[in-house]
Amino acid sequence: MEVSRTLGCNRWQSFYLVALPLARPAIITGLSLALMETLADFGTVQYFGVSTFTTGIYRTWFGLGNSAAAAQLAAVLMSFVFVLIMLERWSRRKSRYHHTTNKQATIPKYQLTGRTAWLATLVCTLPLLLGFLIPVAQLIWWSVTTAETGFNAEFFTLIWHSLILAAMAAFFALILALILGYGNRINNDPVIKFTSRIAAMGYAIPGTVIAIGVLIPFTWMDNQINTLSKSLFGTSPGLLLGGTLFTLLFAYNVRFLSVSLQTVEAGLGKVKPTIDNAGRSLGLNAFGVLKQLHFPLMKGTLLTALLLVFVDVLKELPATLILRPFDFNTLAVRAYEMASDERLADAGLPSIMIVAAGIIPVILLSRSISRARTGEH
Repeated sequence: MEVSRTLGCNRWQSFYLVALPLARPAIITGLSLALMETLADFGTVQYFGVSTFTTGIYRTWFGLGNSAAAAQLAAVLMSFVFVLIMLERWSRRKSRYHHTTNKQATIPKYQLTGRTAWLATLVCTLPLLLGFLIPVAQLIWWSVTTAETGFNAEFFTLIWHSLILAAMAAFFALILALILGYGNRINNDPVIKFTSRIAAMGYAIPGTVIAIGVLIPFTWMDNQINTLSKSLFGTSPGLLLGGTLFTLLFAYNVRFLSVSLQTVEAGLGKVKPTIDNAGRSLGLNAFGVLKQLHFPLMKGTLLTALLLVFVDVLKELPATLILRPFDFNTLAVRAYEMASDERLADAGLPSIMIVAAGIIPVILLSRSISRARTGEH
């Protein structure tokens, strides 16, 4: 930006000719995430009665009982997701973007005055006001008005179910991310790299599609086990995989492993290879280097990975709705059920709990970004 100013560009020319091209990777990534989240959304479109692929898959499976048609719809939706991914990769196939330094330079700020200042304030405030402050205020009001009947044993059971599921899924996702990320670091095996890339695609796949993709093979395996058991022992054990917490956790890890993996890989990338070499020279094996050297340096990264997956699982609705065990509810499912019954006030309490849990990682990440910009560690 400073160079463009020395070449005679004004602030708008610097923005359009320098800042926007440099921000292109972030803009494309943000746009892709928004499109994928829109394709994956279930609760909002279901409540407003908008027919989309996700609601169509759910109705076809549970309303019509047609698993084959639901799988076909899921395959079509998957094709749209892959097209988005390929377009994003193609758009930057020959482009490379680099920073000349890893330090954040202090950019001189412009002092806005008059109408320009008011307009800038309005543009920056509206998304926060309409997208967060007003909805949260309404949820708080509903929670207060229903607190007398809402705070009961069943509500605390919902909290326990949600927290334990989110914690278990986040822990397993972190373990898998460490295995894949560290495996990529110490081994250039193309098979491991390919596996990591495939695993990192899960976040782009809607929860409804993942639920169908998990449920069909698990149901088939249950049927095979029951058939074999009945022929050998004269009895069938019932559902061993489908409709269990194992299936739900498996789907969560397929969906959110990429969040943990990308965070862990970013943290590992900040650890210089000389650290690994020093550990090996001291007689440590690969696991020893990871445990004694990398872990202490990556505490913040590991906590961030845990929190991100924890919050994502906490608010995940379609996969939980389809794969949950019988009579097993979470905060997200309860909020959806109350909203579907037009009991919006009763949906406020579980909703505000999810929002409160989601604010924590946002605060931690904001502090981390602020420290990085000021050069702190």
